[in-house]
Amino acid sequence: MKKMLHLMMLLCLHATAMAADKTLIFCSEGDPEYFTPAFNGTSTSFDVTGQIYDRLVRFEQGGTQLRPSLAQQWRVSKDGRTYVFSLRRGVKWHSNANFKPTRDVNADDVLFTLWRQWQTDHPYRHVTRSRYPYFESLGFAQLLQRVRKLDAYTVEVVLNRPDATFVSTLAMQWAGIQSQEYAQAMLNNQTPELFDQQPIGSGPFQFKSYTRGQEVVFQAFDDYWEGRSKLDHLVFSITPNASERWRKIKAGQCHVMPYPNPADLPEMRRTDGVVMQEKTGVNIGYMAYNTSKPPFTDVRVRRALNMAIDTRRILRQVYKHTALPATNPIPPIQWGYNRNVPEDSYAPAQAMALLKEAGYAKGFSVDLWAMDVQRPYMPDAIAVAKLIQEDLAEIGVRVTVKTHNWSEYFQRARTGEHDMVLYGWTGDNGDPDNFLNTLLSCDAVDGNNLARFCNASYDALVKKAKTSLDPQERTHLYEQAQLVFKDQAPWLTIAHANQYKVLRAEVKGFHITALGRHWFYGVDLVQQP
Repeated sequence: MKKMLHLMMLLCLHATAMAADKTLIFCSEGDPEYFTPAFNGTSTSFDVTGQIYDRLVRFEQGGTQLRPSLAQQWRVSKDGRTYVFSLRRGVKWHSNANFKPTRDVNADDVLFTLWRQWQTDHPYRHVTRSRYPYFESLGFAQLLQRVRKLDAYTVEVVLNRPDATFVSTLAMQWAGIQSQEYAQAMLNNQTPELFDQQPIGSGPFQFKSYTRGQEVVFQAFDDYWEGRSKLDHLVFSITPNASERWRKIKAGQCHVMPYPNPADLPEMRRTDGVVMQEKTGVNIGYMAYNTSKPPFTDVRVRRALNMAIDTRRILRQVYKHTALPATNPIPPIQWGYNRNVPEDSYAPAQAMALLKEAGYAKGFSVDLWAMDVQRPYMPDAIAVAKLIQEDLAEIGVRVTVKTHNWSEYFQRARTGEHDMVLYGWTGDNGDPDNFLNTLLSCDAVDGNNLARFCNASYDALVKKAKTSLDPQERTHLYEQAQLVFKDQAPWLTIAHANQYKVLRAEVKGFHITALGRHWFYGVDLVQQP
């Protein structure tokens, strides 16, 4: 009898401890590409690495104002070319079964993070992979002149030219700072691949485990420099289907879900115990033509297809009126937006005439890639692709819709395998450069420029804008660049989608962000009465 009572008491104590444990479950829409920020190119991946790693600087919660992070302060030379970052002292690293840090975050870690991407002979340059999408797309190899340690907590960065976006670029997720000591330890153990597979950062959550297609599990980091998270555990439950994410929210199996199906929004708004957050999106959904492959080397073909596709029908049938029609490659809420650029007209007869002029009177066959997951800028790429397929059939263009697993979709598109590809972008730093340069410059052809578009006039404008420290001059240059973009038609611009996040009522402190990221530090779970 005593043994039975003792067992019951233990079970009760265990149940109480489990109840006290605050585990937030986020219904993520897909698998991360990698756990090293510099390798990644999708917000799905950055949602994961953003919990683990800190950057030198960061954006304020929910906005685009810069705030100190690992760098407590920084100063800039008068010519805009030299930056000196003073690092925060006492910032601790995570640990795991293979590595226990012996020191705090310091200048060596900043140098390691940048040098790995920059120096072709760096010992980690080709570990796991050899491509660094953001570093390459941003032209950092040409921008950086010198990165050096002035002392253990001071880093100097010298640029070859002024760059008005430099500090805000370092606040982006790709620039997460990694541990040089951990990297060296894994190299010494002849297991450098573990450095990327078992991430160690200095952020609010430690990585615990990853099961592909199922979940990523994090644990609160007790020694986080801003204080321990209110959550004990964080789980990304990988749920690609929007309807299944919504079912899990209603069943209490998830606390937060992104990217709801637009058709479900009315039900979500009237469901008790559920809160919906809404914000105008800083994004663009588009279809890129591979301008390095015929027939899309001919601008007349690109213009013709743009005229043949009814984007307003896409907005009605797929977006369900939750998006604005896109004219430019940047959203209208972004400074530098050119409101004088004309919208593409829907004119199938003119499209056929233009195809005939280009030598394609009988049309041609082409593949169109579509994502298999919902994105913040495109709720259902397969449905969008089918509508495009129908429209192009009317002018003799035969489209085969193809898809790939989301974790490899972007990586394969970057190599130029596609003919046409549906994709999109959510702004990283609140600057037009993040769209116009990162997605469409010559430097970005092997990075985020899925159109592989390289136009000398366009490139000169965005490069000049990036080096100018005069906001009015930058605005004028970006407005001109948008005119060149529209004339050259490397994309079909489709939509700027609203952002929606769905939460259970017990979730407190979660904020929808201007840049679309999911950040769980400061979030709490409060039991409802």
